[in-house]
Amino acid sequence: MANPVGVCMIAYRDAVPADGAELAAMAKRSFTDTFGTLYRPEDLATFLDQTFGATGLPAQLSYPVYTVRVAVDDAGGIVGFAKIGPVAFPGEWPETAIELHQLYVRGDQHGAGVGPALMDWVIDAAHADGRTELVLSVYVDNARAIRFYQRYGFVEIGRYVFMVGEQPDDDRIMRLVL
Repeated sequence: MANPVGVCMIAYRDAVPADGAELAAMAKRSFTDTFGTLYRPEDLATFLDQTFGATGLPAQLSYPVYTVRVAVDDAGGIVGFAKIGPVAFPGEWPETAIELHQLYVRGDQHGAGVGPALMDWVIDAAHADGRTELVLSVYVDNARAIRFYQRYGFVEIGRYVFMVGEQPDDDRIMRLVL
């Protein structure tokens, strides 16, 4: 059966190193669309370069400690992704904990089921790897994301200073016991 006009079919697959440039561009665009007005241009540029530049997300696609799942549209363009890996927050974390470092969905795909599909993959991947808890940080004023995570059973367990360039942000650490 053909797709109805205007309906985009989304496929999901593991990211590969060749996805690096497109994935980084999508992540930069998504972060900037959501949070860009909160920061001085130089702080935003520093953050985007450190996090999504050549030594950030694209390089991490080759690191065995990270797993990245991408959502791609009919044309093969990346419309969302989730990245999991070792817990980077300060403090003592059980070896069986894993962090959801990023879950980004392109703005035009909000409400289309991409976020839930990626989160289902994150939880399934964590279970399959024998993990007992999943942790993440979320900007305190990102009510949409906080509600999303709460629907999955995440609860706030602490605060975290998330740096964007030289600007500290107030993030919340949330945890899901698996």
